[in-house]
Amino acid sequence: MKTGLILVDIQNDYFAGGRMELLEMQQAGLKAGELLSVFRQRNWPTVHIQHIAAQKGATFFLPETDGVVLHDSIEPQGDELVIQKHYPNSFRETSLLQELERQDVKKLVICGAMSHMCIDATTRAAFDHYFDCTVVQDACATRDLEFGGKTIAAADVHGSFMAALGSAYARVISIEEFSREAE
Repeated sequence: MKTGLILVDIQNDYFAGGRMELLEMQQAGLKAGELLSVFRQRNWPTVHIQHIAAQKGATFFLPETDGVVLHDSIEPQGDELVIQKHYPNSFRETSLLQELERQDVKKLVICGAMSHMCIDATTRAAFDHYFDCTVVQDACATRDLEFGGKTIAAADVHGSFMAALGSAYARVISIEEFSREAE
């Protein structure tokens, strides 16, 4: 049973100076890079997901801008696949499912951004497609959100979504735990 890595939306706009800077994205990018190194060393399947804004009024991940470019921390190499998407769910209207099936991938390791949006949507969709999912939580990032006139801190948003995913959809672990298991 093959294990594949999905790196979701680790793009310049989410890093310092980008149009939608996330809390601790630099650290999450470094952890995602560590995770990617493990997969490269083992020659395990890797898919980079790149969001390209298609909706009217979008303010980030705009086509043909530096912000849409995959970040240096996880820059694709060799034959690593890059799939572009236009929705939070990386499977929606993309070739992701077909590519994973073609490579006989049954287990998925997922990381990237934003925890409360594309990581959540992609993990739930992967589960619905019968993949055995693991989310590497410290290789994910998000931002503060507003609800009911209150600011919900990014750490609370991240924790809530990781707890929800971990309750039914995925194993939620750290890069350290994953690296130990991969040895």
